[in-house]
Amino acid sequence: MTEAKKEYDDIPGTFVFDQERSRQGYGINAFCMTLLKDENRKAFRANESAYLDQFSLTPEQKDSILQRQWNRMLELGGNIYFTAKLGATDGLSFQQVAAKMTGSTQEEYAAMMLAGGRNPNGNRSKSEWEKR
Repeated sequence: MTEAKKEYDDIPGTFVFDQERSRQGYGINAFCMTLLKDENRKAFRANESAYLDQFSLTPEQKDSILQRQWNRMLELGGNIYFTAKLGATDGLSFQQVAAKMTGSTQEEYAAMMLAGGRNPNGNRSKSEWEKR
């Protein structure tokens, strides 16, 4: 069953964590929550692919985790606060993960945020992009 298109689906580069995405990403988020325990982090690092086999993940979800495709994890139902636990397991700060998500270095990302963030002009809707 396909969910109806929502108004916020038009926001470029944004995957709103709603009820549908929560259901879709249950396996990703369940995995990420296990990383709160040191023994689970060690087991994951020892054999990432095998560790992920214990969760209900689609091949795309598993691949996004293994490849550390941060935005794709969110698109496939990951919650940013849960996926941050994977970043922390990799020794990354939240700022470093956010920089990777925006395709910038940590320094560039920090400078952008200190300067007030991204300019919203042209970034409010996908339909704005289509008009160009």
